[in-house]
Parts: sequence; C-alpha cells; structure tokens
Amino acid sequence: MAHQPREGGRDGNRGGRERDRDGDDLIDKLVTINRVAKVVKGGRRFAFAALVVVGDQKGRVGFGAGKAREVPEAIRKATERAKRTMIRVPMKEGRTLHHDVTGHYGAGNVVLRSAEAGTGIIAGGPMRAVFESLGIGDVVAKSLGSRNPHNMVKATFDALERCASPRSVAARRGKKVSDILGKRDGAPALETADV
Repeated sequence: MAHQPREGGRDGNRGGRERDRDGDDLIDKLVTINRVAKVVKGGRRFAFAALVVVGDQKGRVGFGAGKAREVPEAIRKATERAKRTMIRVPMKEGRTLHHDVTGHYGAGNVVLRSAEAGTGIIAGGPMRAVFESLGIGDVVAKSLGSRNPHNMVKATFDALERCASPRSVAARRGKKVSDILGKRDGAPALETADV
C-alpha cells in the first residue's frame, strides 16, 4: 500500500501554491484561525475555526470558513468552500480597480480606492490577503467599522462585487465606452453636429 501524504499538516500547502482540478494555479492564504470550545458533561471540547482566502492572482478570488476538531482539517474545509465561492473582479490595466467603491457587511465598513502605479497594497491584514490573492498591485483600502476578520473580508467582497468595468457599464446603458469615460486629456475633442 502506497504512502499518501496527510491533508494539511507538514505535507499541506498553507499559504502556498496549489494546482486546482481545472488546471488553474491557485494561491490560498490563511487569514485567521480561532480556537472555539463547546462545554459538555465531561468538560470542554475544543475545535478550530479557520478563515481562508483563495485566488488565482488574475482577477478571481473567493473566501471560505471551516470548522473541525483539528487545524489541518479546518483549513482544508475552508479552502474547499473558498474555491466554490470564487468571483471575478474587473481590473484596470491588471493592477488596480476601475473606480472607488465602498462595501459593508454587518458592522464592517470598508472603502477601496484605485491608486496610481507604484502605490502598492495599502490595506490591513485580512484585506491585504484578499488583494494579494486577487492579483491587485495598487490599491488603497481602509476599514472603518468592525475589526473582526470575518466582517472585514465579507465587507471587502461586498465592495469587490460592486466593481464594474467601463465596458460592462457601457453595454448596460447601450452606449460606447468613450461616452462613459469622457474625453481624454490630449485627445482631440469630437464635434457632434445636430442634423
């Protein structure tokens, strides 16, 4: 019988790369792990709750929570849930957001702002994990409400789901992308005459 590596533990990939079944190269980041106790007749029964963010660093990201009696099993469950809940986020030039956006979940409120090239990721711990997994290189983010990692991550995802690309907005309104973005500096103004 061949030896099979245990899930998680030393052979696991906490914070590393993993090949997904679809062939995508996914990064998983452990945001937080919490020990929880259940009081039973003989004393306390301990379990572990994990929050994991998964992304392909090309615009897809997801998060998941898992709970189990052992840490590696909790991380595995959270990672599986994160892979099932991945969303696609439109990015400007593959490095930042198209526009500023706010998001909230429960008592968590976050503000995400697009940034100039070279700014880097200016964000707190749980939000930083989301942006690194997503592949955003330049963003300024601020958490204004709850400091609970679960609320911060869920509020960040609420904001990311509200992000829209100029192309999708133009298609929804039945206009051209140039009408949405307006006139660019240095570009000649187009005269439209009424006929």
